[in-house]
Amino acid sequence: MLGIGLISFIAALGLALVLTPLVKKLAVRIGAIDVPNQRKVHTRIMPRLGGVAIYASFVIGLLLILPWVPEGTLSAYDRNLISAMLVGGTVIVLLGALDDKFDLSAKLKLLIQIGAACIVVFGYDVKINLLNIPFGSSMQPLGEWLSIPLTIFWIVGVTNAINLIDGLDGLAAGVSGIAVATILVMGIIMGSSTVVLLSTVLLGSIVGFLFFNFHPAKIFMGDSGSLFLGFALATLSMLGFKQITIVSFVTPLLIIGVPLSDTFFAIVRRWIHKKPIFAPDKGHLHHCLQQLGFSHRMTVLIIYGIATFFGACAVIQSAVSNSGLGNWITFIVICALVFLLQIGAELIGIVDQTRRPVLDLIARLRMKPQTQSRGK
Repeated sequence: MLGIGLISFIAALGLALVLTPLVKKLAVRIGAIDVPNQRKVHTRIMPRLGGVAIYASFVIGLLLILPWVPEGTLSAYDRNLISAMLVGGTVIVLLGALDDKFDLSAKLKLLIQIGAACIVVFGYDVKINLLNIPFGSSMQPLGEWLSIPLTIFWIVGVTNAINLIDGLDGLAAGVSGIAVATILVMGIIMGSSTVVLLSTVLLGSIVGFLFFNFHPAKIFMGDSGSLFLGFALATLSMLGFKQITIVSFVTPLLIIGVPLSDTFFAIVRRWIHKKPIFAPDKGHLHHCLQQLGFSHRMTVLIIYGIATFFGACAVIQSAVSNSGLGNWITFIVICALVFLLQIGAELIGIVDQTRRPVLDLIARLRMKPQTQSRGK
């Protein structure tokens, strides 16, 4: 299957290289452009329909390679997953493309996203049925009353998380590519042909698009790209919940740790400052790094590094989850990452520039021994 995966990666990459310039011309012709304003980083008008090129490369590449997959390789569930990604992904891309052109309301976009998630759940019966919870039994079945809303919440949440980090050239595409590469490694570990096939095609589409999207970008992916990549990642990462013998509850969270943590801090930041949760601002991770003096390209590369770190943690955590110390390692990984995230958030001021509770506590603890030694 790895041979077919390599061919599918090359095919999707080639398609993206050909289709992206064509989509760029289309975006300019129909007026799907991004105009600079005080909240945005770019300073010139940019076409923003690039997600259509990613989507088209993914769909065409997948349809071209599927006939070559040996018979019996894909189960009924696998075929349902592929169909769910194609049908639900089509709805999401159409939504994003319309938003790129007409700037739809947040409520309408949310309703359509929920509709796409319902297509996955009710149309193709793809949902989170099993969880491997740390320090619990090896299998935790979920009832329909929890499985359905949890799956819809997961798909909609991840879809919007990728959209929120799409603020710099190549950022959302690169972070998504790293997450897909992580899922690909997981698929190889799990021996899942479906994950390998879908991941290689999607990764090829992203890498091909990045040739035109990395700084200085020639085209933006727009909502058509960020929403589609978020939807695709949400659907693919759900396999982490299904493969209970290898992957624990934490693994899918680690795979997309950067967009999820940035989204979490954005919600907390807006709640503290009493602003609407969906109100845009310039407090995201990439904004904070640029305010610290990092260049556009260096900021993106730093976030790539963070995303790679999260991906490596996911692979390591999943690889040891079946060992005798698997639960303890999962617990240690969670605690360490939460601590590091909090320290990092306080250092760069992603929530608030003045509130640093953990750093202040550490400073007080360090000063206390010094004060005691002077008293002696």
